[in-house]
Amino acid sequence: MDFRNAILSNPIEYLKGVGPQRGELLRKEIGVHTFRDLLYYFPFRYVDRTNVEKIISLHMQMDYVQIRGKITRMEVIGDKRAKRLVATLRDETGEISLVWFQGWQWVEKSLQTNVAYLVFGKIAVFNGYLQMSHPEMDLVTEETATGKQFLEPVYYTTEKLKARGLTAKAIGKLTKNLLEQLSPGEIPENIPTSILQQYRLMDRAKAHFKIHLPVNEDDANLARRRLKFEELFIAQIRICRLKIRRQQSSRGFVFNTVGDAFNTFYNEHLPFTLTGAQKRVLKEIRQDTATGRQMNRLIQGDVGSGKTMVALLTMLLAVDNGFQACLMAPTEILSQQHYKSISELLEQMPVKVALLTGNVKGKARKQILKAVEEGEIHILIGTHALLEPQVVFKNLGMAIVDEQHRFGVAQRARLWQKNTMPPHILVMTATPIPRTLAMTVYGDLDVSVIDELPPGRKPITTVHRTEFQRPQVMDFIKEEIRKGRQAYIVYPLIEDSETLDYENLMKGYEEVKAFFPEPQYYISMVHGRQPVDMKETNMQRFVKGDTQIMVATTVIEVGVNVPNASVMVIESTERFGLSQLHQLRGRVGRGAEQSFCILMTGNKVGADSKERIQVMVQTNDGFVISEKDMELRGPGDIEGTRQSGLIDLKLADIVEDRPILEAARASAEKLLQEDPDLSMPENQSLQQFLAAQQGKSQWSKIS
Repeated sequence: MDFRNAILSNPIEYLKGVGPQRGELLRKEIGVHTFRDLLYYFPFRYVDRTNVEKIISLHMQMDYVQIRGKITRMEVIGDKRAKRLVATLRDETGEISLVWFQGWQWVEKSLQTNVAYLVFGKIAVFNGYLQMSHPEMDLVTEETATGKQFLEPVYYTTEKLKARGLTAKAIGKLTKNLLEQLSPGEIPENIPTSILQQYRLMDRAKAHFKIHLPVNEDDANLARRRLKFEELFIAQIRICRLKIRRQQSSRGFVFNTVGDAFNTFYNEHLPFTLTGAQKRVLKEIRQDTATGRQMNRLIQGDVGSGKTMVALLTMLLAVDNGFQACLMAPTEILSQQHYKSISELLEQMPVKVALLTGNVKGKARKQILKAVEEGEIHILIGTHALLEPQVVFKNLGMAIVDEQHRFGVAQRARLWQKNTMPPHILVMTATPIPRTLAMTVYGDLDVSVIDELPPGRKPITTVHRTEFQRPQVMDFIKEEIRKGRQAYIVYPLIEDSETLDYENLMKGYEEVKAFFPEPQYYISMVHGRQPVDMKETNMQRFVKGDTQIMVATTVIEVGVNVPNASVMVIESTERFGLSQLHQLRGRVGRGAEQSFCILMTGNKVGADSKERIQVMVQTNDGFVISEKDMELRGPGDIEGTRQSGLIDLKLADIVEDRPILEAARASAEKLLQEDPDLSMPENQSLQQFLAAQQGKSQWSKIS
């Protein structure tokens, strides 16, 4: 144990000014259990106490200000139930009212007239005059005559903490008490000197002192930069070590043959030439599966980029080496779609494919389970039904998970237990992951990117239209239908209000029917309240072309592949996130014809919605969209990141601090290449820090 920072392990109640009751409250309210937790409870902003304003210069656009003057009069006004103390503060340029609604009796006793005070507070207006409520009051001394010469840290607090006297200012005082007890040696360095010098970083102890007690803005900024780098560097060291250990220790089946199944399909049945990106990813998979280590690879590819073809060729590679493969998808519809397309592609080949979902029952289910266990089925496709204990493989060598963010970590892990040695793992997502998230949430995986669309695909034209333009939009759909095309009209889903969803959808359905009357037009409707068989029937009618329009909620976001559909109308676009809009748009543009996405909104749109719509209109690139989505919503809101164990960062923001993240990643990779065990003398402090922290954080692992 490093006794230099043993003091930081002390329970928080032992700090002067805390005690048992406040200690319990700090634990419950803000997670401060120890001295160390308080040290890492950073201010979220600072108040500049270095300026003293003149009263004449004050105005409503100011936030918190500091002024100096004398109280010329005080009076208590109001009735018995709502009394308040009002004091008038005057400087050489004017006067302002100071008001106390609570605790005014104590304030009245403590204040003196005709004595100079340094006053700090928030500007407000009452009856057309400026005033300050509950300002901080300090008697002017030699030290404070020209203002308080420091930035005052502001800490997040709660109503329960305030009730016990733990205001933002009180938390600052506790932190100051702690820092006065600590020597620099009790906050040992954990980043190698060469990296500190390379990036001109403040040393660790100094950064902790300066972030809580900065003299000026430069102090605060340099301290924050150092501590952000530390947070991200330590995270990257952990993630990169996970990856190295997995690569070194995880044994996997060796696929050393590219045989008849792969070659016959590739040479004789491949329906189109693979893109350069697909070939590159397949090469990476072949290299992974030939090493004797378990593959753990994530494939990112935009909607329509050809991930399924890569998955099929990967499964044929497993078959060539005497293994079975499975493909798990999150919905019945998507599973059926995969089964249908893969079965059709393999119909001329001696490769047996089966589908297993919750709807496969009785005799058919028993037959499939028996054939899987005996090895007669080479490729099994299905939903989470594949995870059931009754599903026993003879020799599972490749497990592929589509739209992996829709499965929990524990769910996915059950697939890996389907053989005595874990099968190779390939996870796929059509939700492009921003580079910064890929470096954090999925940093311990090998990541492949399919960044080309198959030849013949045309970029989708996206436009924004308002309610005023609805008749023109409907006329446009009629024109496309005359050309033999089909259209989707999608309504948003409010998870909190299924009834409202249903009403909106039914109202929309009636409107669409008014524009597209039978028997000239036929419409399918799909929504979450429908029984599964009705939903499937309505979808199949659209897939087969029996209906020209599908009116639906977002249930069609994933899993419907209709190359003939050329128009996607998204109603109430302002209620969708960017990622979801991009997914919905990906339902069209699957054939050779030009496709269109029409974003419908009311006539007035908020600034955030406008920005999202503008991004959609300007680009079809899912990676650009994902970066913008994270920028607008924050990393914690991106679908799937919560369950993946997104790193809990106190200071750093992986969007705003991307340059720091990239520098931290590069430094971590370089250091571990040179010293994977952290055994060199210059890395000992880092090794000790990691050992002390072990078990305190959650880190992302797919398997």
